[in-house]
Amino acid sequence: MKFDSVIVRFGGEIGIKGKWTRRTYEKLLLKNMKKALKHHSVPYDRIIHKGGRMYIETENAQETASKLTQIFGVSSVSPAFETSSGINEIVQKAVELANKTLKSGNSFAVRCHRVGEHPYSSMDVCEKAGKQILANLKNRNIKVDLRNPQFVVSVEVRDDCAYVYAETLRGVDGFPLGSQSKALCLLSGGVDSAVACWLVMKRGCPIIPAHFDIAPFTDEGAKVNAFDVARKLFEWSTGFSRKIYVVPHGKNLETFVNHSPRKLTCILCKRMMYRVAERIAEMERSEGVVTGESIGEQASQTLRNLRVIDEAATKYPVHRPLLGFNKLETEELAKKIGTFEVSTRKTEGCRAAPRKPATKARLEIVRKAEEELDIKGMIQESIREARTVMV
Repeated sequence: MKFDSVIVRFGGEIGIKGKWTRRTYEKLLLKNMKKALKHHSVPYDRIIHKGGRMYIETENAQETASKLTQIFGVSSVSPAFETSSGINEIVQKAVELANKTLKSGNSFAVRCHRVGEHPYSSMDVCEKAGKQILANLKNRNIKVDLRNPQFVVSVEVRDDCAYVYAETLRGVDGFPLGSQSKALCLLSGGVDSAVACWLVMKRGCPIIPAHFDIAPFTDEGAKVNAFDVARKLFEWSTGFSRKIYVVPHGKNLETFVNHSPRKLTCILCKRMMYRVAERIAEMERSEGVVTGESIGEQASQTLRNLRVIDEAATKYPVHRPLLGFNKLETEELAKKIGTFEVSTRKTEGCRAAPRKPATKARLEIVRKAEEELDIKGMIQESIREARTVMV
């Protein structure tokens, strides 16, 4: 069907903000929508912004709607026919839509939502459109079912315009990307870190991923996966930076393996990552460090160990969007956002992990182990050798 418009509905959280904040978020959302449509070469004639909605006039309504479902801050979209607010014109479009969609024996209902002053009620629209559809398609043996219809003709009347549609595509809600400050995200390439990145993006934070390359303790696949996951995530952030930091971390890990208690290897490794991440966050003017850790997911992620690891971060907060998620919940979300297949590609894994890692590390023991090492020098070398890659 050749629709000529798209109805764009905002995320519910935007609507409950104060007037100034709501206006700011809506302007940013409009900007992000325009960038996405331009990036995907989807043409449109104009975008009309009216209280809690945007209406896009376009000959490519289906493609436009599909692309906008990946814009944070969009609650849902509907390809639609535009017409005037005259009830006869609305009924005519409703019959046209039903004629192209309803099959023999189908049940249907008409729903109407109005904003503005009109010489008819929403119920008038539903009744008149329903009767006309029944009359025009009586040879198809269709029937009205207001409780559980197979097909719904939806009408949205706003002032002197009306939109008739049958399909509503779910968006992802959240806040428009860029409405919050940047976040430095540790991206391993696995399932958890990718989902953690996406969740902070959904709250409006542009991300700067940082991948800690632990070669030679793993194969090249881990870095390849991280790059491919970053590309998937950047599909959700059209118009924003596509930069990822790659930090050589294998030499640091080798130092921990050879010169520190083996059971503390993962703890020391994570603490070093946090220290380096803080330096990168400072360079990027980010407001926090994001990780994919959840309680008890690995030995290093017990509550005790997380507290010990956190102590290494002295300048920036560490945010863990997945703290209370279980693995199945994380995997389901990864499938939804498109990173699961890439994240689960087989890699060698970390060969530096100890057989019996500490699950209840003592901070004083960890500090003592670090006193035997040139931690400051290791940080400086990591920053010096870090590079950025555009993906």
